[in-house]
Amino acid sequence: MLAIERRREILARLTNNGKVIVSELAKDFNVTEETIRRDLEKLDKEGLASKTYGGAVSKHSSAIDLPYNVRESVNIEQKQRIAETISDLIHDGDRLMLDSSSTALYVLKRLKDKKNLTIITNSVKILLELADKPDWTVLSTGGILKKGALSLTGSSAEKMINSYHVDTAICSCKGLDAELGVTDSNESDSLIKQAMFHSAERSILVVDIEKFDKKSFVKVCEFGDVDLIATNTEPSEKWISLCSDKSIELIW
Repeated sequence: MLAIERRREILARLTNNGKVIVSELAKDFNVTEETIRRDLEKLDKEGLASKTYGGAVSKHSSAIDLPYNVRESVNIEQKQRIAETISDLIHDGDRLMLDSSSTALYVLKRLKDKKNLTIITNSVKILLELADKPDWTVLSTGGILKKGALSLTGSSAEKMINSYHVDTAICSCKGLDAELGVTDSNESDSLIKQAMFHSAERSILVVDIEKFDKKSFVKVCEFGDVDLIATNTEPSEKWISLCSDKSIELIW
């Protein structure tokens, strides 16, 4: 693993867990503790972490948007698992909305063998990914480009989304809490997700297990507003029971 890839993974762990420990990272990445300390020093200098004795803590946790190139390259196996889990739920000819999350990109990649899909998205990465799909109809939301996130947001994007009705909307989030609901790190992305869920017959939340019982900055919707939650491994009995009570399909 390259140093930059290792630091991206460390940053993802900081975002998800709030802290990391040098000895654990050294063991997980099979490098020396001194190598991990240098990684943490670099993240500290970049303002992404605060070094502590024996590790580091996140300055931002789930309230920050990581750069897209970081999000896309971490937790790959989990995202691929989620994509595989829901691929059979999408059929030839379906009309879909996908947000700009890295998980939605992996879902899209898994669907590329489907025929005649219609895709509406605010993700620049997804638009580029579909440049070679002549049999699909691809619509961009337009809007204001968030450069680091490679997403399109703003009132024009929301207006475009609200003018369509699709079979399924597929979005991710930064946190999922039984009381607070589905949350994200900023208002602009949250409004896009709200619009997509509102414009779809079926709303699917794709979220890795580390986002369960987490809260972020801005509320997207109530927990019970989601039709289906797809994750990468079996959730706790609490979440299985909560989803059953709310008539939310939960798959992994």
